[in-house]
Parts: sequence; structure tokens; C-alpha cells
Amino acid sequence: MTSVRYLNPKSVSAPPGYTHVVEVTGPGRTVYIAGQVGIDGNGQIAGGPGDARAQMVQAFENLKAALAEVGATFKDVVKITNYLIDGAHVQDFREIRDRYVNTAAPPASTLLIISRLAREGWLFEIDAVAVLPEK
Repeated sequence: MTSVRYLNPKSVSAPPGYTHVVEVTGPGRTVYIAGQVGIDGNGQIAGGPGDARAQMVQAFENLKAALAEVGATFKDVVKITNYLIDGAHVQDFREIRDRYVNTAAPPASTLLIISRLAREGWLFEIDAVAVLPEK
């Protein structure tokens, strides 16, 4: 049986919306999901030009679909890495993230503010690691 523990050391500042340490033990499946961006099923950028919120929602929806492919949900996610072009959208990111992740036991998380992503117009990207029981 796979066991997952979410831990926040008492000597480290309490994190808002994520967990500092996620420990996984036992047999199970580890799933690595590549970076998901705000591109819809037709290959179009979500929202209008510069609509970071729409791109974030679309990226989380794409991640949700990727998780579903292996029978997972956001409750199985133990780590996310987030890339944001504009630090002015950090609060938007936190609000949208909390609609999707398991806020009772949030995954470990890293948020990077970067100068650009692989394609012009992309404003947000998220990748994830999920842990599931053996099949």
C-alpha cells in the first residue's frame, strides 16, 4: 500500500497553499506530467492577448485532463512547479490553483517568475508529479 505524508517542519515558516515536504512510501505508480500551458484543444491561446487568468485556468484544465488519462485527480498530485511571466499575477495564480489542488493536503510547490516561456504569448506553465496505487 502506498502511503503519502504531508509535512511542514515547525522550524520553517508555515506555507500558504502548499506543503514543504511530501513523503511517499510503499509500492505505487509515480506519474510525471510535462508542462501544461494555456492552449485549448484547437491549439489556440485561451482568452485574449495577455489574459493570464484564462491561460492559468486552461493550463490547470489541461493538467486535469492529463491526470485523468492515468486515472488520477488533483488529490494524487504531490508536487507542482509553476512558471509565471509576470509577478503581478501571483495572487491570481494562488486563487486559481486553490480551485484545483487538494487544499486539505496541498502538494509541494515551486513558483518561478521568469522572463518568458517557449512561445511568444504564453504567460503560465505548470508541470506535476502524481503518485497512485499500483494497478
